[in-house]
Amino acid sequence: MAWNDPQWGNKDNRKNSGPPDLDELWRRLNQRLNSMFGNRNPEGGGGFPAGGAGGGNLLGLLIGALVLVWVASGFYIVDTGQRGVVLRFGKYIETTDPGPRWHLPWPIESREIVNVDQVRTVEIGYRNNVKSKVLRESLMLTDDENIIDVQFAVQYILKDPVEFLFVNRAPEDTVPQVAETAMREVVGKNKMDFVLYEGRADIASQAKVLMQQILDRYKTGISVSQVTLQNIQPPEQVQAAFDDAVKASQDRERLKNEAEAYSNDVVPRASGVASRLKEEADGYKQSVIANAEGDASRFAQINAEYRKAPQVTRERMYLDTMQTVMNNTSKVVVDQKGGNSLLYLPLDKLQQIVSQPGNSAPDASSQPPAAAAATTTVPAPADIRSRDALRSRDREDRP
Repeated sequence: MAWNDPQWGNKDNRKNSGPPDLDELWRRLNQRLNSMFGNRNPEGGGGFPAGGAGGGNLLGLLIGALVLVWVASGFYIVDTGQRGVVLRFGKYIETTDPGPRWHLPWPIESREIVNVDQVRTVEIGYRNNVKSKVLRESLMLTDDENIIDVQFAVQYILKDPVEFLFVNRAPEDTVPQVAETAMREVVGKNKMDFVLYEGRADIASQAKVLMQQILDRYKTGISVSQVTLQNIQPPEQVQAAFDDAVKASQDRERLKNEAEAYSNDVVPRASGVASRLKEEADGYKQSVIANAEGDASRFAQINAEYRKAPQVTRERMYLDTMQTVMNNTSKVVVDQKGGNSLLYLPLDKLQQIVSQPGNSAPDASSQPPAAAAATTTVPAPADIRSRDALRSRDREDRP
């Protein structure tokens, strides 16, 4: 069967079927395309078209596809933290927020995507590491005409994408120049010791404010977020001398702190001792005054009683005095009747023996002879009273 047999492929002739007629297939395709694009001519020439109506239809289809691709090229997506800047023939039109957007395709309109949330960093005086110094940027002059090596970093973000793109030609190159200029001005207005030691935070804050003022004046659309001082030190040629000066300053501060600590310890203690002595002196004063007043009052009372009964008062005073004296001694002397010897009673040693642990009160067998003799003494006879009376009368007769 021939390849161009029109009956090829029919159901009734499946056994003797052959390939389809290509001319017929092409004719049907042309008819469908003509019906789609408005050409109702049913008479389509067979074979592959080289021009005419069939070629015009394909060209129109191709042009339509190109138009669709051109229109679709105007779609774009702005991510979070970014802004889209739309230009029409190079002139700024609008700023778009995050999300899917569309603009007139090129060459009518174009777009620029700017990341406004990205934190950018500029290093001044070093690159990637503080050891890789850039002396041309880091060496600065202080107010007292000393040279110091300042290395710092500046972090910034974009606050106005339009100014960042169109006002300045190279705003990212402007930032390190502005940072270096501002830091040199701030360092040049302060002393070396202030910059090296206690004024680091103030230097960073002042430099940040000055940088922002200069960038706003230039309309760069940049906002400085942080200025970090990485390293501030004298030049390497005089580093040893400055290290000695720093050690001396640290020793001075250490000794000063030790002196303050000693002062804080001694002064309150001395104040407490002085206050205690003052209180004791006041107490002693009050005690002496009270005792003196009490003695004076007691003497006045005794004098009044003495005038009433001199002998009785004298005996009472004598007995009170002897009782006071005897209470303060641990020795007792006993006078035996009819004997010339005196017995000694060692009460202090007896108290020590009793106070020792494991020892009970001494009995008569364990007492020393003198103590035994003292405990067995015979009471004094009745004529002792008469002898005491005579002694008292003798004391009265004395002037």
